[in-house]
Amino acid sequence: MINARADLNQLVPFKYEWAWQKYLDGSANHWMPQEVNMNADIALWKRQDGLTADERRIVERSLGYFSTADSLVANNLVLALYRLITNPECRQYLLRQAFEEAIHTHAYQYCVESLGMDEGAVFNMYREVPSVAAKSAWSLKHTQSLARTDFQTGTPETDQELLRNLVAFYCVTEGIFFYCGFSQILSMGRRNKMTGVAEQFQYILRDESMHLNFGVDMINQIKIENPHLWTPEFQDEVTQMILEGTELEIAYARDTMPRGVLGMNAAIMEEYLHFIGNRRLAQIGLKEQFPGAQNPFPWMSEIIDLRKEKNFFETRVTEYQVGGALSWD
Repeated sequence: MINARADLNQLVPFKYEWAWQKYLDGSANHWMPQEVNMNADIALWKRQDGLTADERRIVERSLGYFSTADSLVANNLVLALYRLITNPECRQYLLRQAFEEAIHTHAYQYCVESLGMDEGAVFNMYREVPSVAAKSAWSLKHTQSLARTDFQTGTPETDQELLRNLVAFYCVTEGIFFYCGFSQILSMGRRNKMTGVAEQFQYILRDESMHLNFGVDMINQIKIENPHLWTPEFQDEVTQMILEGTELEIAYARDTMPRGVLGMNAAIMEEYLHFIGNRRLAQIGLKEQFPGAQNPFPWMSEIIDLRKEKNFFETRVTEYQVGGALSWD
């Protein structure tokens, strides 16, 4: 997975069949933003009484954060991970993921343009809105060293830095930071509001769930091949990273929901994020930190089916929808 001396130009024979299967699953999920009809959203957004101020705040914050977050993820994939992962079938999936991140950024731009939003205000939220900026800064911090052209793996310290980056981007940025905003927008869609934006987000969340599964598999494979990296001290550090990410997402929830809205509020979202934080810890073999945390949004499991969030080392899961339009039934 890392530090291999294999010929990276030879795709076969596969060493990690699960990585190739995930590439095939991702390719079967292809979609484009323009396929989603935005007419109902445009009409609702333009109506003075169409959405409450709290609902508008959620839509704006979501588009503001996600439009930058997927760019950060794509930059990390292209400028850091692809160079440092030394397995061809894993690189094949990383290429697919990078393309999907481009589609996601395109989707947010398409939503912003369709609704006639102030593009400058939306795309600058990662600098100007504290709860958005804090999450973006946390993700950027974990990209800096790997993005240096002189960074190389091959020592315990640099190998741990790569592993730290994988946890930061797969388990926290994509695995925690996306979940408040996604659940808010999808809750709106369930109420027949902003259905076009919600459909875009449902496609995106389906992709992101697959990204998360792949990242968890890579982390666990590196642990198996390099057990000396997974020291008690490093486990404590990684646990703290996931706790930090959970707290930052809770702060974002409080900022985006100063009052109850869409059948949820900041306190309920905190319970949900504790549940998600426990899940991320368990997926990479760490102890859960929020005893008894439950999922207060069972309908989210219907959309992304958290039971399918299993990695290769738990069970082989290939139950992905192939093409076609998503159903809101």
